[in-house]
Amino acid sequence: MTYNFTDIASMNFTDIASMKEGLLGGAALGSIGGFTLALGLFAMILVYIGFYVYFALAWQSVAKKKKYKRPWLAWIPFANLAMWLQLGKFHWAWIFLSLIPVFGWLAFFVLLVISHWRVYETLNYPGWLSLAKVLWILPGIGLIGNLAYIIIIGLVAWKKR
Repeated sequence: MTYNFTDIASMNFTDIASMKEGLLGGAALGSIGGFTLALGLFAMILVYIGFYVYFALAWQSVAKKKKYKRPWLAWIPFANLAMWLQLGKFHWAWIFLSLIPVFGWLAFFVLLVISHWRVYETLNYPGWLSLAKVLWILPGIGLIGNLAYIIIIGLVAWKKR
């Protein structure tokens, strides 16, 4: 029930006390909902950090296998993309394509797929494994592409060939 100021002004103490119980019940539900939302966001952040660490470790390992001079760049956002391009024999400056909306993003994505292809082949893996990145953007099977990429990059990074 909602109350306006004139309703509350005309109430006696017992009416106000009973109204407080209803308000506290709503506050408790709101607190539980807020806590649940915060817990969900915290869990999502932890999952994101876990994936970030996994990919940084994997790409650092790949860079070390390829004898890249600065494998620690795998940990730095944006710089890790330049490292991926360099591992695939592209100039690092192509990263600036990612600053151009739509067409630049598409061109940059193609360069990343080609770069992955080249890296996989130089490490004695089939280049077509890089197409898992393409599955990532297709509607309906994006989750499968992400899972495939997680597995593939782990194999490339840590399996002996």
